[in-house]
Amino acid sequence: MSQIPASRRRNAIMAVTAAVVLMLIAPGVVRAQQVVALVNGQPITSLDIEQRTRLMQLGGNKVPQRQDVLNELIDEILEIREAKKYSIEVPEAEVENSFSNIARRMGSDSQKLTETLAKGGSSGDTLKQKLRAELAWSALVRGRYKATLEIPDTDVEAELELHKADVKSDVGYEYIMRPIVLVVPRGSPDASFDARKRDADALRARFQDCTAGINFARALPEVAVREQVAKFSADLPPELRDILDKTDIGHLTPPEQTSEGIQMFALCSKKETTSDTPEKKEIREQMFQKKFGVQAKRYLAELRREAMIEYK
Repeated sequence: MSQIPASRRRNAIMAVTAAVVLMLIAPGVVRAQQVVALVNGQPITSLDIEQRTRLMQLGGNKVPQRQDVLNELIDEILEIREAKKYSIEVPEAEVENSFSNIARRMGSDSQKLTETLAKGGSSGDTLKQKLRAELAWSALVRGRYKATLEIPDTDVEAELELHKADVKSDVGYEYIMRPIVLVVPRGSPDASFDARKRDADALRARFQDCTAGINFARALPEVAVREQVAKFSADLPPELRDILDKTDIGHLTPPEQTSEGIQMFALCSKKETTSDTPEKKEIREQMFQKKFGVQAKRYLAELRREAMIEYK
């Protein structure tokens, strides 16, 4: 019998070892991808359930029941499919924007949020899928039931009267502003942002009125003065309303860091308005959400009755 070369023996041993390793880990992979339900033919796997469960836990909730997680995933499949029937496709950019907004509210960015989710046993894709379903479903229900979801002004006024003692003010404001950005190139170190913030503070100290101040800002290097914007206090979050109320007309708001650089707003005008106030906006939104919730729940129940849901 001829001898087998040593190199061939080593290759054969390595091949057998690799095969054994694959045999050992393959069952785990199969288990992780095991199909636990089919929704109109679309599978939900045990990995989907595991990652969604982790996502819910990262949100600060207690460990959810497995069936509750499965029901949420089933609902999302039905919601997205129904939206597609009406040609509602959520652009990827809109999903990414919602993802970024969540990261921003957490004082982070998209990349760090993705890393946090992965470390917690979930994934960025899991959260994005949830956001995609929420955006599609909201657009569908709002579009199909627009007339029935409208809140008449008389209903808002009546509700406002019931809570009159809790109303802080029956006056709102219209703000006319000019965004001013001290540009910082993407990828710049933190020191660049710190330096531009000092420039912003210096500009803020010299800015005394919109006419002269904006002309002065335009003459500065790497400074962008955006077009005028009008915002009503009812459309702004309380934190921003508070900042604007503390800013004198003709002056700049405190600088804040954005993806473009350091941004401030020149408050050029502030007018009272009674057409819509923050309190009216809040009550209208509460009444709308109540109506929306009832209609969405009824709609989803219909989809579930008509769907073919098979549990494995």
